[in-house]
Amino acid sequence: MRKILPLFIAAHIFAFCKPAEAQVHSFDVGMRFQKSIGLYYENGITGQYNLTRRWALGVTYVTSRLGTAWGTNAIKQDNLFASGTYKFRPAHALQPFFRGNLGYFTADYGSPIFDGLPHTSAIVSVDGGISYQFKLPVKVNLSLGYNAITGNGTSGAGTLYPVFYQLSVTYNIAKL
Repeated sequence: MRKILPLFIAAHIFAFCKPAEAQVHSFDVGMRFQKSIGLYYENGITGQYNLTRRWALGVTYVTSRLGTAWGTNAIKQDNLFASGTYKFRPAHALQPFFRGNLGYFTADYGSPIFDGLPHTSAIVSVDGGISYQFKLPVKVNLSLGYNAITGNGTSGAGTLYPVFYQLSVTYNIAKL
């Protein structure tokens, strides 16, 4: 019974949440939960403006200050980036997508003895995954990504790891 109960609950949720119509010129805002594989959890906010049914532009800020570094002595790092997203199957509730990201990364090592180490970097990354848009104005995105610019601590920021995954939950706040 314990193995069947989660499936039963999920089936009922998806049965009552019919796919939403694809919205053109709308704005979604929400939370992003990101994990660099092998390093930190980084959480923050994300916003996305849907230009067409297939294309969207977004801005995201994630930080370890709201993740692994919260209340610990872990390295505090911040990521701010803009993104362009292409959505496949825009008329369906389940939409695969591909996203390109450009931005800025900085790390605060917490001690002046580390001031000689690189602590900033450009962000150039791609990620791809799936998005589920509920009948309610809520969307869930799950993706796997790759940072093209990384470092080893002597050439480039040593805490900018190459592979990450993310989960975003957004709410549609405006239909324009």
